[in-house]
Amino acid sequence: MHPRLFTVLDFPFPSYFVMLVTGFMLATACGALWAKRIGHDPDVVVNLGISMLIAGVVGARVAHVLFDGFFWDYVHLCTDPTKVAWKISREECLAPVAGDWLFGGGGEATGLWDMAAGVCRPRKADCWAWANIMAGGLTYYGGFIGASLVAVWQLQRDHFPFWRAADMAGMFVPLGLGYGRMGCLLAGCCFGRTCNLPWALRFPAHSPAADKQVEVGLLHSTTEASLPVHPTQIYESIGCLLLAAVLIFYLHGRKRYDGQVFLAFVAGYATLRFMLEFLRNDDRGSMLGLSTSQLIGVGMVAFAGLIQSRISRGLRANS
Repeated sequence: MHPRLFTVLDFPFPSYFVMLVTGFMLATACGALWAKRIGHDPDVVVNLGISMLIAGVVGARVAHVLFDGFFWDYVHLCTDPTKVAWKISREECLAPVAGDWLFGGGGEATGLWDMAAGVCRPRKADCWAWANIMAGGLTYYGGFIGASLVAVWQLQRDHFPFWRAADMAGMFVPLGLGYGRMGCLLAGCCFGRTCNLPWALRFPAHSPAADKQVEVGLLHSTTEASLPVHPTQIYESIGCLLLAAVLIFYLHGRKRYDGQVFLAFVAGYATLRFMLEFLRNDDRGSMLGLSTSQLIGVGMVAFAGLIQSRISRGLRANS
């Protein structure tokens, strides 16, 4: 586990964010090559990729703040920091903030240790913590929706065939996701439930998995490594790469209409994510017995099915 992939001028670059951006750049590069091969302007795809990356990060962060179960922590962090309880060790609480030169600190401790409650409190109010994407906390479906809205607007502006571009995204976005999910593994987030499988992973002390197991009573001390858990990050990475392979090498050459590859991606990823959510054990919001991502996934499958049905009826009517 390496939450910080590297550091430049005392500023840490989180593994998850770096791998996410790298994966998105890989998908954009593949899309540009695809556009050039079929006779479209690759610059349109590059500009589209940059816009979608920015909108996707914003959407992913907003969805995390609103739906992953931390909304009131961000509210209290701004209005009354004494109501916020970070369940980290005393050593972590009193450690200097990394990259403090950028955020206006001065080598101060991360927080204030509350001896009575045995938790860490914020050392000061921060009304902009919700916007600090470098601190982690990005939700995929929020990014997907944000990026999709920007893509619709920009493709219309550039007069680029929308559904043809959507098929391009359907092929290469899961390729980028497969790469980006390795950032989750390095960061230790999106971890799975405990298991005894030969390929189970153990995360070090103070990792999200270990802290969660201390919280629920599976571990007795924050100095212990986690119990073995499902490597859900690897499961999703492999699943995304397999999905990309099927869409690129099989469906794309056999599609009956523009948009079919994209709809297959939406339904395929939603199904994959729905199943994997049962194996995950991190905090990510819930309602009606399902996680936020599962509920959104159900809506995505319904959306893909509705569009597929309408297009199929149109094709039959024109045949």
